[in-house]
Amino acid sequence: MKYAILVADDEPGQRQFISGALREYEIATAANGEEASQLLLHRSFSLVITDERMPKMSGIELIRWMRSRMPEIPVIVLTAYGSVETAVEAVKAGAEEYLTKPLKSPEELRLVVEKVLRRRTVQDRNLLHRQEEDAAFPPDVVAESAGMKRVLELAGKVAGQSSTVLLTGESGTGKEVVARFVHRRSLRREQAFVAINCAAITETLLESELFGHEKGAFTGAVETRRGRFELANGGTLFLDEVAEMGVSLQAKFLRVLQEQRFERIGSDRAIEVDVRIIAATNRDLARAIRDKTFREDLFYRLSVFPIEIPPLRERREDILPLAQHFLRNISSRMGKRPHVLSAEAKELVAAYDWPGNARELANAIERALIVSQSDTIEREDLPLKIDSDALSPGRSGVLAQVEKKTILDALSRHEGDRRAAAEELGISLRTLQYRLKEYGIAGR
Repeated sequence: MKYAILVADDEPGQRQFISGALREYEIATAANGEEASQLLLHRSFSLVITDERMPKMSGIELIRWMRSRMPEIPVIVLTAYGSVETAVEAVKAGAEEYLTKPLKSPEELRLVVEKVLRRRTVQDRNLLHRQEEDAAFPPDVVAESAGMKRVLELAGKVAGQSSTVLLTGESGTGKEVVARFVHRRSLRREQAFVAINCAAITETLLESELFGHEKGAFTGAVETRRGRFELANGGTLFLDEVAEMGVSLQAKFLRVLQEQRFERIGSDRAIEVDVRIIAATNRDLARAIRDKTFREDLFYRLSVFPIEIPPLRERREDILPLAQHFLRNISSRMGKRPHVLSAEAKELVAAYDWPGNARELANAIERALIVSQSDTIEREDLPLKIDSDALSPGRSGVLAQVEKKTILDALSRHEGDRRAAAEELGISLRTLQYRLKEYGIAGR
């Protein structure tokens, strides 16, 4: 992170010296306290370095002004009038650190700045952690529907225990999100959260990934490697798609759950661990047990506290909030400006069943952000499958016919002028052209 630092000093040479000493940071300068206060009102800074004596507004006055408006920004005070009284006054006003001028070296200043910024980073993280704990749900969890609120209520109740949790539900419903929610609310929150997808790895490699191996244990084992159980020691191990684990490996896994100890592949030395297990699956485990593809004893060991996550089509109140959540996160990741959904796009997103659940919704939003030509996601920016399924003859054929007739009537009134017809219909020209193409009348 490139921190932004504001330097307030009435001596140009001092401002230049500090800017040079801290060139790895983003530096802004002010010649007095008043100028600094105006910059603080219009820009975001991680740290303020101020002279103690300046015209118009002194450094002490600037600190007091900041404490009433932006108390979270740390301040370092520099002064040529070093005395115990001045230091006490600066600290009482709210200064984090106090240095006398002239500074001994640029390195002295850099060390103090690094210390203050490290302290600020730790404080920010602690604050975010407390806010997430105090909030009903953390920022990455969307729960407007009664069904999802019930899921998180159960997750919150079991979080403080060490009980094994089994999350069930269709693919893409957010099982890992719930698992991380449980971990963050648990007493293990400061330890590791380690995730592994059992369906993405062959059984032989999965055993090595879980338990680790010694050097030379098998062909290709060129060095000793710790497994996920060791990496998660003291924390939480999340096993996604646990039903894809082979039956022979299930037996070894069950023993580890019972004894909290295991041996790496190629070793006979037992390693003891303290790991909380959260497992997830989209399969019907009762059927898997009948088919002899999943051990019944492992099922009972995992399902101490089962939580079923409903599919998105059964919690429609979550669809649009989730879409907005993905819009913010994905546009930020792409380096794009924030986008919004048009009224038509919202209607379509809300009407679709999302068989792939939240994962499919996120993918659709990402595609729309890529193809969109403005800051508004239009209906035609969404995948065509969503449009055709939402208005399929079996579900909304009447609506599609009404829309088609309305468009044709508008075009007729405006003698084929598409722009005028679009204005009358209250849609964009691009949307009108898209609908004409969909209805097979684009060339008329």
